[in-house]
Amino acid sequence: MRYDFDKIINRYGTNSLKYDFADERGKPDGILPLWVADMDFPAPPEVLADIQKAAEHGIFGYTETKEGYDNAVCGWFRKRFGYDVIPSEIVKTPGIVFALAQMIRAYTKPSDSVIIQTPVYYPFYDVIRDNDRNLVTNPLVCKDGKYFMDFDDFERKVAAHNVKLFILCSPHNPVGRVWTRNELETLNEICKKHGIIIVSDEIWCDFVYSHTHTIFGHINENAVICTAPSKTFNLAGLQVSNIFIKNPELRRKLKLSIRQSGYSQLNTLGLAACKSAYLHGGEWVEQLNEYLAGNIALVREFLQNHIPKIKLIEPEGTYLLWLDCRELGLPQSELDNLITNKAKLWLSNGTTFGADGEGFMRINIACPRATLKTALKRLMKIFEH
Repeated sequence: MRYDFDKIINRYGTNSLKYDFADERGKPDGILPLWVADMDFPAPPEVLADIQKAAEHGIFGYTETKEGYDNAVCGWFRKRFGYDVIPSEIVKTPGIVFALAQMIRAYTKPSDSVIIQTPVYYPFYDVIRDNDRNLVTNPLVCKDGKYFMDFDDFERKVAAHNVKLFILCSPHNPVGRVWTRNELETLNEICKKHGIIIVSDEIWCDFVYSHTHTIFGHINENAVICTAPSKTFNLAGLQVSNIFIKNPELRRKLKLSIRQSGYSQLNTLGLAACKSAYLHGGEWVEQLNEYLAGNIALVREFLQNHIPKIKLIEPEGTYLLWLDCRELGLPQSELDNLITNKAKLWLSNGTTFGADGEGFMRINIACPRATLKTALKRLMKIFEH
């Protein structure tokens, strides 16, 4: 069947973080939100039907998973990525950020060093600093409109700071890179040489355009692979993620840390939604990616024709576009102020992702095309020359 991604659904009045908290976050009335990474599309109808069926049962007691859930999760990654994981290797958590925080506690000690590649998803910073670990950054290098890893800097820093843990973002948020197998193998060699545990956040693995996503577990079976249906199927509020850990000791340590936090069973409806999505959502995701590719093409052409000083960092993955605004010659505060208060667009300030994001803005294009066109026209009014 054909799915309709053009339908505009009113999200106001639903306690949506994206839409209903502008005032609390100091944003003006009438602002159009294209910031937080959820989509303005409903989950696949097959998933909604299974959620409704579970809700109609009427009892939401403590829930565990059985063979059907595990087979759905394992089957999705085997079919789409050729990655084999078995049920006993899955640790289920309410979200990847929660899992990252628990891993930092499980795999490192206070004052140990953890390295990340910046600019990057800001909770990476938070879970390291909030757990009293030493944050080490390996800035990505932007060259001719594309980001690359600086392996020399990476190895110097892991050696100098005796780094214990590396958190990889793959595909990368916000710069949109889908790392090549060669890049990942080079990283793995450095980490292996220095005895570093690798945690790979692969929540964006289902959003890849004309590239191939390599699950890090194909390169290093001891790597911890973080997955979730939340971005792929717009299920973030149902709080389910699946962490793949083939190494028994790393799996044991994470499970212990989770027990120590007091957490046990996951969201009942979230489990039903995850199982349904991985069983029935394949065609929906294919059509969604086609639609998103159309939205990317719209942004690319619009900027070239109307705001050439804003450059699109060509996305290889995710539905988050990284906009290079440095040619405008504006301080970050003025850039943010113009976009927020004059264009009335709520985008993500580049510095949210670290100092390396200076001069950039991030826009979420997972919305109906009409919404995106409205946003681009607002941007054009203040920056067109």
